[in-house]
Amino acid sequence: MCGIVGVFDTRGKREIDRQLLSRMNQLQVHRGPDEGELYTEPGVGFGHRRLSIMDVSGGQQPLFNEDGTVVVVFNGEIYNFEELAKELSAAGHVFRTHCDTEVIVHAWEEWGEQCVDRFRGMFAFGLWDRNREILFLGRDRLGIKPLYYSLLKDGMLIFASELKALLAHPGFIRELDPQAVEEYFAYGYVPEPKTIFKHAYKLSPGHIMKFRTGQSMARPHQYWDVPFIPHQAMSMQEAEEELIVRLRESVKIHLMTEVPLGAFLSGGVDSSAVVAMMANLMAEPVNTCSISFGDPAFNESQYAQKVADRYGTHHHVEQVDQDDFDLIDRLAFLYDEPFADSSAMPTYRVCELARKRVTVALSGDGGDENLAGYRRYRWHLYEERMRAILPLGLRRPLFGVLGGIYPKADWAPKFLRAKSTFEALGRDSVEGYFHGVSIMKDSMRRRLFSASFHRDLQGYNAVEVLRLHAGKCPVEDPLSRVQYLDMKTYLVGDILTKVDRASMAHALEVRVPLLDHELVEWISGLPTSLKLRGHEGKFVFKKALEPYLPNDVLYRDKMGFAVPLASWFRGPLRQRLNEALMDPVLADSGFFNRNVIKEMLDQHQSGRRDHSAPLWTLLMFQSFLRNVLYGERTGSAKNDLKVA
Repeated sequence: MCGIVGVFDTRGKREIDRQLLSRMNQLQVHRGPDEGELYTEPGVGFGHRRLSIMDVSGGQQPLFNEDGTVVVVFNGEIYNFEELAKELSAAGHVFRTHCDTEVIVHAWEEWGEQCVDRFRGMFAFGLWDRNREILFLGRDRLGIKPLYYSLLKDGMLIFASELKALLAHPGFIRELDPQAVEEYFAYGYVPEPKTIFKHAYKLSPGHIMKFRTGQSMARPHQYWDVPFIPHQAMSMQEAEEELIVRLRESVKIHLMTEVPLGAFLSGGVDSSAVVAMMANLMAEPVNTCSISFGDPAFNESQYAQKVADRYGTHHHVEQVDQDDFDLIDRLAFLYDEPFADSSAMPTYRVCELARKRVTVALSGDGGDENLAGYRRYRWHLYEERMRAILPLGLRRPLFGVLGGIYPKADWAPKFLRAKSTFEALGRDSVEGYFHGVSIMKDSMRRRLFSASFHRDLQGYNAVEVLRLHAGKCPVEDPLSRVQYLDMKTYLVGDILTKVDRASMAHALEVRVPLLDHELVEWISGLPTSLKLRGHEGKFVFKKALEPYLPNDVLYRDKMGFAVPLASWFRGPLRQRLNEALMDPVLADSGFFNRNVIKEMLDQHQSGRRDHSAPLWTLLMFQSFLRNVLYGERTGSAKNDLKVA
């Protein structure tokens, strides 16, 4: 795994400031501590930080073709590079290394921008073709690897693996995007392609961009999407057997490495499935790592131990302490923009644990989105059946009134929380799903935001993110549709971002075999009845895994990888939370109603309401403002904060 950075003059061939490029590159040294190199020519500059995984003795970047006219910087892995190298060699291309990076330059020469269609793996890269005067940017299909970019006022395009490298450029304008702030407080992250900054963007998963010298305008182009093309009819047994064959094949190609390799083992179905396949493919015991919690309601370590014992892994467990709060500010710096998934804390620690023993770790991320593992999918289908009974014109006033008068009961089991259900039923399908996944509901955000910030928003609502993706969804089935929405938002914006930053902070490469695009394509074509049957998500996956995993691992209630925020905010984090949220940094931003924040704190800490997720969202935003916008580490000053 690596970090990449680049500067490109869209208007001509001005000299590139190598010292500035070096500073930008060094801010990503954690992504690649082994080596760091720069390349510049008039109008173009590339930087690379290397974590050596393949062809450790060779494969340095920036890497060139035979005559030096094509150069690439690359972050990721191309798992089918040996197959592609043979094909390209037969076509006359000469290889000087045995690494996957060199495949990219020759694939570009042979196939042009269609080269990305041939790559199987996780990748983000920048490529410069001097003869054609083209800068080409590409990102993998599911967004496993990140790529940020910004077109500056002077016509310079800058790109990097992390936002912090862009922030180091003096031409970058640090204006916060009001719409991105609204989206953050709804989702807990800023969905693609926005960032928290108005003038920086993420290249969306499955997209490419092509810039030519003298042409400053370029639009991202989508080269791949989840197809959801139904398979020919197959029996349950046939589906189970083929799923295992495909899973094993995906895990096998993800084992490609020249450095120590292991796996995360949470005790859930997905990571356990990956470890089971690894154990059957590897000659030596698998190195596995788990995090445990003192609170039994959040502790899955006993189930991880069962899988470790069954497959004789070298298993390592560490407990996250109740006072592990110094990470809050550290995470704000790592993520560069506000990020409110509290499981980033244990994810950071399990990556830290894994890096003590391995350089590459496989994870089970992606199984819930692929195979309908989230409980919210079940509730959404229930609500969809209710919506089908009454037209929206009747539902909206009826359930809107019921939702308004029914008391909120955070303490009750979900099936008794009728207020949230009534509110969802009073909306259309996309609004209803948005209501269910929002950290802060519309009503709470309306109260939380100040009058001046509402004016900045000009009526914009974060539901538009889901509406945009829903309009492009290739299938009408309600379950597949919300899976698609999650793949475009939650999977890439939350799960994959969380793992990339936490792992790269420790120079650990994490691979996700359940997100191999060929496996994703095949799973998308399965009937939804094989994914969600009754109350059982991942139905065919669990059935297929019965010979490999214990039933109490497969069929117990899903716990997730969470931390006990509610009790932390009433106990050991109480004072820290109060000081942070009453700190002038939030008030001075002009975004918030301070009285509403105080009310949320009082209600939560008295036990009357559970505001733990919204309060964490505010805490991480405050930490972002203080450590990234106002902090010395990024060289920003308080008056740099602007709202467009």
